[in-house]
Amino acid sequence: MNAAFTNRPPCTVLRHENRPVGTYVHRPQLAGTLAPRPYLHPVRTLGGITVTDLRTGGHPIAQLGVSMAVPDVSGRNFGGGPSPATTYGSQRHLGWLLRDPDGFVEELSWTGGGRQLLLERRTVAVRPLSAGCWALDFTTALTNVTGQDVSGSGGGFFWSAPRRPQPPRVFSAGGGEGEAAVHGRPADWVALAADDWTLIFAGATGDTRSAPWHIRTGDHPGVGSALASPERPLTIAPADTVTRRIVTAVADGCLGRDEAARIAGQLSDKGAAV
Repeated sequence: MNAAFTNRPPCTVLRHENRPVGTYVHRPQLAGTLAPRPYLHPVRTLGGITVTDLRTGGHPIAQLGVSMAVPDVSGRNFGGGPSPATTYGSQRHLGWLLRDPDGFVEELSWTGGGRQLLLERRTVAVRPLSAGCWALDFTTALTNVTGQDVSGSGGGFFWSAPRRPQPPRVFSAGGGEGEAAVHGRPADWVALAADDWTLIFAGATGDTRSAPWHIRTGDHPGVGSALASPERPLTIAPADTVTRRIVTAVADGCLGRDEAARIAGQLSDKGAAV
């Protein structure tokens, strides 16, 4: 983290060896029904191909590049669109603890109905990998500041990918192939591959690796790591912190399983399984 960064309020540009690879919008101007939250868009390969999507209409849940979207946190909707939650929340940027050209540490307030539920420390870093590839390291640490239990249902980290004429291929560690085989299941890593780009997502902690992946390959392709689900509900006790970390390799070209597994081995301390 040693080069000059470009700051275009309310955005921060992330760089890999002085090359812009991502823009972080930390104070977005969004309608309340979209559950306003910071997001990364555009994110690009080293070859300049955009691998995120931004859509704020035409879909029940806003597609906000790379973001944290949780439809229900103790009755507040932090995902946007319709949900059982009756009140929309927002994730508000409080300040930077560190901000450099290749990453930052940020504090955010998760607030709904005039009440702060969670205090988040978010760490985002650009990591070099092999030629033609880099990684986005995304860590969220959510602390309950309410004095009582906070429950979470659905959602979490989600990467909205751009649409292509042909749906992207999806495959995972252990041999999973196709949306039906990968969606809703845990795996050490999953890959989403179009004709000119490949994204490889790896859980970098045990809790993250045990979480099911949320996969879409149709009109609104993307990959998410579930913070909570109906089968895996989340309760955060007062003053407790829940941490998740996802590292995503961003590569030019359409990679196969062997190459994806090799790169995945560089993304977490567990190594890779084909």
